[in-house]
Amino acid sequence: MGKPTLSSSYTHLQWKHSIFLALLTCHLCYFQVWAQCRILKCNADFVAATLDLGGAGGNAGYCSALRSYAHCTRRTARACRGDLAYHSAVQGIEDLLMQRSCPKTGPTSQPQRLPQAPISGDACFYEKSYLQREGREPDYFHCGVFGDPHIRTFHDEFHTCAVQGAWPLIDNEYLYVQATSERIKGGVYATVLSKITIIFKNWRECIEQQIYHAELDNVPPAFVDGSITSGERRGHHSLRIESEAPGQHAEIKATHIGTTLVVRQTGQSLGLSVRVPCAIADTFNAEQDLQLCKWGCPASQRLEHEQPQPGSSAYADCASLLPIKDVYFQACTFDLATTRDVNLSASAVAALQDARSLIMDPEKVHLLSGDVVTNQFSVPLLVLTVFFKCFCSMWI
Repeated sequence: MGKPTLSSSYTHLQWKHSIFLALLTCHLCYFQVWAQCRILKCNADFVAATLDLGGAGGNAGYCSALRSYAHCTRRTARACRGDLAYHSAVQGIEDLLMQRSCPKTGPTSQPQRLPQAPISGDACFYEKSYLQREGREPDYFHCGVFGDPHIRTFHDEFHTCAVQGAWPLIDNEYLYVQATSERIKGGVYATVLSKITIIFKNWRECIEQQIYHAELDNVPPAFVDGSITSGERRGHHSLRIESEAPGQHAEIKATHIGTTLVVRQTGQSLGLSVRVPCAIADTFNAEQDLQLCKWGCPASQRLEHEQPQPGSSAYADCASLLPIKDVYFQACTFDLATTRDVNLSASAVAALQDARSLIMDPEKVHLLSGDVVTNQFSVPLLVLTVFFKCFCSMWI
């Protein structure tokens, strides 16, 4: 075959340039529609939350509303860069928090909702009411977070994350779960979960807002108010905490949303395992898009795994604990090779035990490396996807 002519090369470059411009235009078009600054909604929610406050005891409610206001502004920060109203609101929140002597951490207020008709029947028994309504049991998601930390997402992706600080794991209309990771003491470049906060949001007559908080060496068998049950209706509690090892383990059952959460400490690391109905997990809006259990770690925060060498001590130690070479074995060898802490590697064993108890189909417990779902697309599919989103956005 002959060499390509100058004309054909120029045409090829023109085509590449046109494709690049088309993709860039669609990219900007897409984000212009979906990444709008939502500071006005934050303002409106704050005003609604403070309408009925006042008198004795009003400061606590006002502080809760301010913390919710601050949380709302953080969620929309990226889309509000350069927006004067946004930056004024952020500065105003800081000033009000100081004036009112409000702690920056603590309970948050819930947006006021329109009056709803009283619930009836088994509405606070999610699984029972779902069976009556749909004629079958609900489908469930499982999420596990443990070790350095590793995340098994709702969609069976598996990531090892380099994230530090507080990150939301779950954020929907009923439930908010946040985990805090920090670097291991002693100079080792590894992080572990050090705090887990779970907020059950107020929902009609089933429960009022309830908070659970655990830290290293303190996994309490009770909510922050000291109770072990909450949300009584017809002689039944929608929330209940049980513990097989107080201070090290807690299992929370939320029957009004059919959800089970297990918090445990293994060595000097916390772990979390969750089973939640798919329909509950998917009740979130565009402002609640940062959820590690839903989407996994941000791409910039993911760590690559090297294949464990059969002759290494980490391989031998983990093989004695985890005979099946799945992602839990992979996590075990990673943690042991990184930290040489046997207790930290044992967190993979605990996570697997929790997965066995929470995943209803035994065949789905072991997630093999070849079965891990990825989010990588081929170039043609990516082009079609971006073009379709851009085309649709023109008609919104």
